[in-house]
Amino acid sequence: MRCHRCIQRIACLFSQPLLLPETRTPLQSFSPSVFAFMSSSTNGPHVNSTHLDRTEGSERQEIVTEATVSEITQLSPSVKGLRLKVEDRGFTFKPGQWVDFFIPGLSTVGGFSICSSPKDLHKKSIIELGVKYSEHPPAFWIHNKCHVGSKVHMRVGGNFYYDPMLGVDQIPDLLLIAGGVGVNPLYSIVRHVADICSEPQSQNQYTGKIALLFSAKNTDELLFKDSLLEFSHSFPSISCQFFTTNYKLEEKTPTDNKQNVQGRISHSTIQEAISGLDRSNFTCFICGPPPMIQDVTDILRKLEIAEHRIHFEKWW
Repeated sequence: MRCHRCIQRIACLFSQPLLLPETRTPLQSFSPSVFAFMSSSTNGPHVNSTHLDRTEGSERQEIVTEATVSEITQLSPSVKGLRLKVEDRGFTFKPGQWVDFFIPGLSTVGGFSICSSPKDLHKKSIIELGVKYSEHPPAFWIHNKCHVGSKVHMRVGGNFYYDPMLGVDQIPDLLLIAGGVGVNPLYSIVRHVADICSEPQSQNQYTGKIALLFSAKNTDELLFKDSLLEFSHSFPSISCQFFTTNYKLEEKTPTDNKQNVQGRISHSTIQEAISGLDRSNFTCFICGPPPMIQDVTDILRKLEIAEHRIHFEKWW
């Protein structure tokens, strides 16, 4: 509760003309596990509960740091891409985590999953966010008022992350299942693994496989598809399959193939994806809207996947 009240006080500061003090405090320690679990986010439409309410029990770093918007892109008709410059070397994150997003003049705190790799932060001092349009004040600000040069403050949090380099004896295979903008934290995981595999001295350190199932309403909303395809072509351990649910509204693809499916992620597609993984040593990360989370977890239970292998994050 203390951390939650502290963040509320920070939010109140942002609703006033004052800027957040530049003081920094030490990092909160994280569990050394290779993966963890959470259920929250505000990448989706506005709901009655807030990002702070939904993440009250989640771990957070102590550092709140300033960031400057350095680039804004249109990732899809409904999603803006935000690149932010972070000068504070104490600011770190694990692939899959999110940030508390403090905007000057707004009392509402945003919560957005990071979609970039930790390597980008280390080498270039940047992080990237993908934010879906909504009337929720932080998302609305990003889509309508944010500009290159805008200053914000951020704080890393979340127990939903994966890092294969944390010293586990055996790296698990991964089944990643994304719905819409829920691909953000999973894309960060894929990018991190690709970065590890691309380093000559690290090629023999990553031994797991990744199977990504990514569903969106149409092809325009399949964020990062080109980059994901490039990763799957460059690294045989990474495979991707894309699903569009409103396919009747689109022209049919000229060829029907397993990589591009018109329809929803189903029992059979999940079963097939698992068949290519080490069932005795794999973990499933799911991120998307709550109904999709429920459907996918029900399928996994019917396939007799143990609960401890299933980890999810909902966006609202």
